Amino acid sequence: MSPGRRVREGLTGWGFVAPATLIVLGLSIFPAVWAFLLSLQDWNGFSVPEPVGLANYQEMVADPDLAAAVGHTLLYTALFVPASVLLGLGLAVALNRRIVLVGVYRTLIFLPFVVSAAATGILTTYLFNPQFGLVNNVLRVLGLPQQGWLEDPQQAMVVIALMSLWGQAAFTTVIYLAALQDIPAELTEAARVDGANRWQSFWHVTFPQLAPVTVFVGIWQTIQAIQLFDLVYTTTRGGPLGSTETVVYYLWTSAFKDLEFGYASAVAYGLFAVTLAITIGVTIYSRRSTVGGLA
Repeated sequence: MSPGRRVREGLTGWGFVAPATLIVLGLSIFPAVWAFLLSLQDWNGFSVPEPVGLANYQEMVADPDLAAAVGHTLLYTALFVPASVLLGLGLAVALNRRIVLVGVYRTLIFLPFVVSAAATGILTTYLFNPQFGLVNNVLRVLGLPQQGWLEDPQQAMVVIALMSLWGQAAFTTVIYLAALQDIPAELTEAARVDGANRWQSFWHVTFPQLAPVTVFVGIWQTIQAIQLFDLVYTTTRGGPLGSTETVVYYLWTSAFKDLEFGYASAVAYGLFAVTLAITIGVTIYSRRSTVGGLA
């Protein structure tokens, strides 16, 4: 191939990928770099930015409101992630069978995943509003004490975790279902021949095959939990008494209510660092565990 033809083919290739490359640069890399530079400045969106070095990061470490938001986020993560993984696994095992109308069941389970956050927020308010919510009406009919739900600082985050679980469990179910269908049936049949019951076959044969999927699902759901914003925004707006104010909602408040864009950018990069550290740590631990098991 002549050099001229190579150049023409190279330019043709770049002509095809250039639009997508520009979109990636414009919508991801450039904003990320700009946000980092902004985190080193004090800017309210109107005046001239003032360089402050690492002052925003120092303020972030000592901010009690941010610490409270981190605590609320950790609580939500502890409630949501294990429940979503276990529920998704259980539903996947139940649907990985030859049962009547299995396609309908799979569709019904996946349907909440495609519902918008705004619709989920409206449904949450309809169900758990202390005055006219459906749940309290049912409790009233049954003669049971009514609850504060979204207006109770002790219960609001639990309600949000439940509704998030309703909307996100379908994702883990689909992932686990696909993984279960890739496991050779001969492995389970061999375990049954050796005298293992259903639970033993699942725990010692099926579940170890799902370890990589479990790691992926755990990391993904943890990242989603750390980034919780939309359901809080459409239901409690961080209340009552700040009990549902998560890190991302606190970030949004700092940027678009308090107009502290530099500080909000520093919080965003702190959140990014934590997310990256969790992903790398879990991945390394999983690989070491896999290597150790093979050894």
